[in-house]
Amino acid sequence: MKLVYHTPLNADQQRDAGLTDPQPLAMADQVRFSDLDTNKHVNNCTYFEWFERLRIRYTQSLVEQGLMEAPGPKVVIRSGSIRYLHELLEREDYIVTCRCTGFRNTSYSLSQQVWVGGQLRATFDCVLVLLDREGSGRFALPDRLKRHFETHDKATADS
Repeated sequence: MKLVYHTPLNADQQRDAGLTDPQPLAMADQVRFSDLDTNKHVNNCTYFEWFERLRIRYTQSLVEQGLMEAPGPKVVIRSGSIRYLHELLEREDYIVTCRCTGFRNTSYSLSQQVWVGGQLRATFDCVLVLLDREGSGRFALPDRLKRHFETHDKATADS
């Protein structure tokens, strides 16, 4: 299968690329020379860029679907944890995924992954907090957004 770069992959395209559990958002690209470090594998910082790029796209899609207002709240990372499982090399095609796994009143958790040929290479789990535009306090997740997380991403309400 030839991967389509920079375009959301549907569930069938994800399965064809070796992902057994398609995610709500997945996009493919190819490792570039500029992504590498002196060991000729993908630099650790590059993974964060890939995850951020897709996380921003994921958040923009929530606004486009009318699930969050524009200009809506500020969305900031409260915490995150990355796991590097296998190196990536130049010219490898990879897929980055994103889905909401849980939510509270003013925050939600995302799980992101990097896949190559059906092999999981890295994961990033983070908690995002919504803040009001003035920065004076937190912003409550709209009920329609919580329902979307439950139905579309199969997320659960955290207590």
